[in-house]
Amino acid sequence: MRGYRARAVLAALVVTALAACAAEEPSGPREGNPPAAAGAERKAGESASGGASGALEAYAEKVRRTQAVRAAAARKWGLERTPLAAPPPPAEKPEITTREGFEVAGGDALPPVFTTVPTKEKIVFLTIDDGAEKDPELLRMMSELGIPYSAFLSDYVISDDYGYFGKMRDSGVALHNHTLNHRYLPGLSRARQEHEICGQQDRMEKRFGTRPRLFRPPYGNYNGDTLRVAKSCGIEAVPLWAAEAFPDRMEWREWDRDLHPGDIILTHFRGEDEWKGSMADMVRRVMRTVTEKGYAVARLEDYV
Repeated sequence: MRGYRARAVLAALVVTALAACAAEEPSGPREGNPPAAAGAERKAGESASGGASGALEAYAEKVRRTQAVRAAAARKWGLERTPLAAPPPPAEKPEITTREGFEVAGGDALPPVFTTVPTKEKIVFLTIDDGAEKDPELLRMMSELGIPYSAFLSDYVISDDYGYFGKMRDSGVALHNHTLNHRYLPGLSRARQEHEICGQQDRMEKRFGTRPRLFRPPYGNYNGDTLRVAKSCGIEAVPLWAAEAFPDRMEWREWDRDLHPGDIILTHFRGEDEWKGSMADMVRRVMRTVTEKGYAVARLEDYV
């Protein structure tokens, strides 16, 4: 019961901190003391909980300070609104199951295939595929804004600069499997699929020191052999996507063309030679959409 109350107080404090940040002008919150209303809400929360611990209040204060820094970064990078802060990750990860219609025969014990993580929080997850464009501006931008993301990498486009993705890993980004050569997997034999998937597992472990838990098949296409092979070499889950981001637009899987709690957003490592804009432009498009709809970007690996 005490642990439940502590989590409830923590949630209330974080909501208070986020509410204070959300009350900012469109260009971002001004630095300085939090609004009086936020302080009043915090005191009310402390009273309701019988006196929140100093550690919990310190956490909420840390959120406010982080958002002040993020507001300055948002102005620097041309965002009209400061990205919202994600709530603390859950104490236990949610149970992930395969989305209806995405099943394969005999797939009950195979890695789940999904487009959305089950959660009631207004959070989404940003994932970037392939690795062709190695834009140093992206690393600076994401680091300064404090936006979490996950990279699904194919060796044939990252092998000319493993160091770029090593820097990404060192900044806390999780690197995952997107096959060696980005082949259409259902058109390959099981042996060739094993080469593509497990071969990339081996390559990622050799180059970056860890064996990925997550795998995304190229083009989102797979069959039963794909999932069985992936499981055999250590893959635990197969996240696909609910929306796709470009510098000039968003594309949607769902009929309502909107975001939903737990949605996974896909984009790619691409540059101006292939896109109508840079990777920084793509991030601006994503964050404007996400923030205007009242969502924060969370770290996928905290939930899967």
